[in-house]
Amino acid sequence: MMNKMVVANLIHRPIRSLISIVAIALEVTLILLIVGLSLGMLNDSRQRQAGIGADVIVMPPGSSFIVGLTGAPMSIKVGDILAKLPHVVTVAPVVTSVSTAGAIEVIAGIDLNSYEKLSGPFRFVAGGPFQSPNDVMVDDLFAKAKHVKVGETTEIFNHTFRICGIVEAGKGARKFLQISVMQDLIGAQGKASIFYLKLDKPNQADEVVDEIKHVPGMERYVATSMSYYLSMMTPTNYPGLSIFINVVIGIAVVIGFIVIFQAMYAAVHERTREIGILKSLGASKFYIVDAVLRETVLLAIGGIILGILTSLAARLGISNHFPTMRVIISGHWILRATIIAIVGSILGGLYPAYKAAQKDPIDALAYE
Repeated sequence: MMNKMVVANLIHRPIRSLISIVAIALEVTLILLIVGLSLGMLNDSRQRQAGIGADVIVMPPGSSFIVGLTGAPMSIKVGDILAKLPHVVTVAPVVTSVSTAGAIEVIAGIDLNSYEKLSGPFRFVAGGPFQSPNDVMVDDLFAKAKHVKVGETTEIFNHTFRICGIVEAGKGARKFLQISVMQDLIGAQGKASIFYLKLDKPNQADEVVDEIKHVPGMERYVATSMSYYLSMMTPTNYPGLSIFINVVIGIAVVIGFIVIFQAMYAAVHERTREIGILKSLGASKFYIVDAVLRETVLLAIGGIILGILTSLAARLGISNHFPTMRVIISGHWILRATIIAIVGSILGGLYPAYKAAQKDPIDALAYE
């Protein structure tokens, strides 16, 4: 009986109910999409680093563990020292730099021969490897996003490069230059940002890291196994990412809380006479509170369903129009967004429910 009354009340005021549902849907969508984009980019970066195929990674002293932010401060000769260590079969120097032209992206300067020894040759979708200093290789997702083909040009650090090959994504950066060209572009001749090491026995990675730290002059270098490095690529370890996610969630909760509070407060005010009739018929305070909160929860459920469907549709649209951007909408975050939306809605409906329960039946019946 009560559920029928609750549904009837919501249907009686369709515009207000719809606005409340849309607001909660916005709350859920905001959480799922912003968190999904953040986790998607992080997971994509992790997968591309894993695809390089290295067992150990070596960076300069004081480096951030975020590849691309280190510049090129190491001498290329460090690679000769690393190559002499036990179990090391390949040392691949890489120069990285961040480009902010249009979008933030990491450009990698590689020695093609040693880089391909890490996980095998690049798989070319079209074209082939470098033929001249003005060549650049790009991955297929970048090519799809920018609608470029082999033979066309792209600009990197205010220089024009010809796309010589399009490779399958998943081996580090999305754009690859020859290492000497990259060194010249950023003024880092004879330098490297990172050394990737391939071992004959990958399970010896920790021992090799320990060896590196005992090499005279390399005690302060950042050396770690690739497995540990990848495990560190989480939202809590990325500067400001967890704070950003928490701020987004906080804003979303405030939006849902305010809209539900306003909608339910106005509904209670408009139904003063109805509440008086219910109380005169013997309805308890708990009954009144329960009725108001049931309406709140029903609105929240409608908003959650709409928000999830909107987020899934938005993810599909983003993947089609922006192939390099990934959105991860996991069951874990759907559950969290659901709980957040319901709790926020209930909090928004508590005060109106309390006010409704406190109304005097005689005053309520006399209300016009």
